[in-house]
Amino acid sequence: MNIMMLLEMANSVFADRVAFTNSDDGASITYQELFDSSGKAALTAQTSGSSHFAILDVNSLAMPVGLFGSAWAGLPFVPLNYRLTGSEIDALLARITPAYLVTQEDRATTYSDRSDITVVTRKQFLSQLIPVSEQADPWSMDPDDVAVLLFTSGTTGEPKAAVLRQKHMVSYILGSVEFASATEDEAALVCVPPYHIAGITAVLSSVYSGRRVVQLANFTADAWVELARSERITTAFVVPTMLARIVDSLEGQSSADMPHLASLSYGGGKMPLSVLERAMELFPETDFTNAYGLTETSSTISILGPEEHREAMTSDDFYVRRRLVSVGVPLPGVEIEIRDPDGKPLPADDSGEIYVRGEQVSGEYRGLGSLTDDEGWFPTRDRGYTDTEGYLFLEGRLDDVIVRGGENLSPGEIEDVLLQHEAVADVAVVGIPDEQWGEAVAAVIVLKQGKQATEDELQNWVKGEMRSSRVPQVINFKDELPYTATGKLLRREIRSELLGT
Repeated sequence: MNIMMLLEMANSVFADRVAFTNSDDGASITYQELFDSSGKAALTAQTSGSSHFAILDVNSLAMPVGLFGSAWAGLPFVPLNYRLTGSEIDALLARITPAYLVTQEDRATTYSDRSDITVVTRKQFLSQLIPVSEQADPWSMDPDDVAVLLFTSGTTGEPKAAVLRQKHMVSYILGSVEFASATEDEAALVCVPPYHIAGITAVLSSVYSGRRVVQLANFTADAWVELARSERITTAFVVPTMLARIVDSLEGQSSADMPHLASLSYGGGKMPLSVLERAMELFPETDFTNAYGLTETSSTISILGPEEHREAMTSDDFYVRRRLVSVGVPLPGVEIEIRDPDGKPLPADDSGEIYVRGEQVSGEYRGLGSLTDDEGWFPTRDRGYTDTEGYLFLEGRLDDVIVRGGENLSPGEIEDVLLQHEAVADVAVVGIPDEQWGEAVAAVIVLKQGKQATEDELQNWVKGEMRSSRVPQVINFKDELPYTATGKLLRREIRSELLGT
């Protein structure tokens, strides 16, 4: 198994079809050109003597060529977070040398004098691929070859290097995408960065289906809307913060005017219900899908599909309607269990740690080995529960649980209640030290534009819906909450600000 197999299959059917297009300069590449360039890139990387193929750049044609070229060469593909500081990037590079590095021109000089890094600019990398005079030898089909090495965000310490092998990536694509299913007029808009697992799987799934990919290097809501309209985008993936900004940019409009946008997937963080409801109003002809997954599981493991969105949106049944804030049911071939602290499976509606098992699940970190147990179950460190119909509800990370007087409180559960208030646009609930109870509940609130609410009003709102132990002792108001570029809420920053540390 090798992800190059996916490109080879697509090229055999769609050789002359445009595969990727840059939004900024309009440059494009066909499937045949992508295949040939990947072979040349593989040879170039191999002859450099490198052990890893790294990319430190925004989305561009170098991304798919590098991803497939590294697979052809038998080198792990390592997309680095270009938003990190120089010292943080240096620390990550030190863990993958000798490395072949493709980067932006202004960064290339920083690494040009290092003997353990072969550095080329994006322009140099792409120009040396044409004409195609020779290619690397046939790629390996060993399923255990490392396909991608992704560094985690490192919010609680040194970033871990998640290992995704060829078998994991290929299993995910074969289990979730229909080969050659895209028509020639279908186009996907990719705006998540290359170092996000969703950015990598968007490339692989689009190639396998034969879809054209339009790459947006730097996301803004206005640029996304303009590009979606001008390129007549048919499918896209966004993180919740992106969708919130898109909805805000369409304020005052009755429709997004995108009848061509057939499907819109979202994931990577908690989606405020008010944002989703407004988005479904603005995009009435679009199928919405909520995708939940992790880097360690090669992306999506459960989805809430379009029909379930529509049914929940229009239902008067509380239990059906609340599924709109769920992440749906497991993909075929994926199993999910909720377990207590002792590792015992829990019944429906009981909260615990989410465990997952399937061919696409890696659960492996370089230097740490695999965290899966003898039966293949991976502990996600996410907390949640399933309802009686098997729909999965997330409550946040296990580390986020607030322990008040020996009682475990879920921040997500309290956030869901606060988000139902008409004035609340976004909220984060965290635990802060308390002498009497060990920890107290604190909430940071972002109000909707033009709306007002007091601390007492919101505390009474929670008290009317939940037990008094869950009522926030402290409520602060902010203009916005801190998120990463990929939609992860930075609770640590919120807690530090509340504590003044």
